[in-house]
Amino acid sequence: MSNLKDFPKDFLWGGAIAANQVEGAFDQDGKGLSAPDMLAFVPKEERGGLQGTAIEVSSQRINDILSGKFKGRFPKREGIDFYHHYKEDIALFAEMGFKMLRISIHWSRIFPNGDDEKPNEKGLQYYDNVFDELLKYGIQPMVTLSHYEMPLGLIQKYNGWLGRECIEHFVRYAESVINKK
Repeated sequence: MSNLKDFPKDFLWGGAIAANQVEGAFDQDGKGLSAPDMLAFVPKEERGGLQGTAIEVSSQRINDILSGKFKGRFPKREGIDFYHHYKEDIALFAEMGFKMLRISIHWSRIFPNGDDEKPNEKGLQYYDNVFDELLKYGIQPMVTLSHYEMPLGLIQKYNGWLGRECIEHFVRYAESVINKK
């Protein structure tokens, strides 16, 4: 971008992506299912005036999805396949002059069920690789630990945030990511 000279030197030109919207690879390298993985595409004509994916996902719907009774397209499972193409995408961000990228970490890529004993090392390594690639281009990551998603296991077992156990599991997840050596 040629007009960046018009911005103050310390201006953080950049963008934002959410793991559950861009990564894809919903079933690879140990990632568990998450709440967004249950959101099926609903054609506009069938939404009854609701915008986007504002369709309730009931326990019955989740069971139907998991058992294969409900067939549908799940866009957040595919995203833009950032998981496999992050190097090319980050190079494009650098071409655009990004100095910062707000990026989220997919909780279920680190703790597939949310309450696992140990974090998924492949998930941790993936984010290390992404952050290294960003830094290679001088792009500062601004990390979000949760972007409207949680492992499906915590929803099914503890009723999501209604179960206080989820707080403990989130803290453990946060500490695992923040204290990663």
